[in-house]
Amino acid sequence: MASQQRSTGFTEAQLSIIDELTALPFPEEEGKPGTDGGWGGPGYHVAVLRESRDFWDDRSEEVVEAAEKELEDALVALTVALTALWGGPTMVDLWPYLGFDHPDPEFVAPEPLGFLCTVAGSMRLWQPPSCGRWLALAIGQADPELPFQLLAAVGESSSLGETHVV
Repeated sequence: MASQQRSTGFTEAQLSIIDELTALPFPEEEGKPGTDGGWGGPGYHVAVLRESRDFWDDRSEEVVEAAEKELEDALVALTVALTALWGGPTMVDLWPYLGFDHPDPEFVAPEPLGFLCTVAGSMRLWQPPSCGRWLALAIGQADPELPFQLLAAVGESSSLGETHVV
């Protein structure tokens, strides 16, 4: 029972961060990661909702799988809560945003998609009503030795362009 209460507390705290991100004005300039694990720029915000341990000292399969499972469980809990608010998410493939198959060789994905596609393969996407923004959740990892991160990203609806549904 203590585990369920702990999970519920984490979910409520993460939902509070998500509420703040969807209402917060976008910065006029690119921001560096802050002490709260978040950053943003024109038209977007990104926040690290939860982070696993790093894997510099132990990259054994058991350790990595346990860390990933913990974040996946948190992602599922948030998905359930957000689905109750806004309906089911759209699964979006992030590979196309890398631009490898894009007809324009100079293509650069708008942020936060440019960041997300470098750390995650897909994201769960919602478009909250009446705010002109989208919200995505993804689990990312920038390098095998670095922690897994449960990420929340908010962007202007126009930044999605053509979404790539999984």
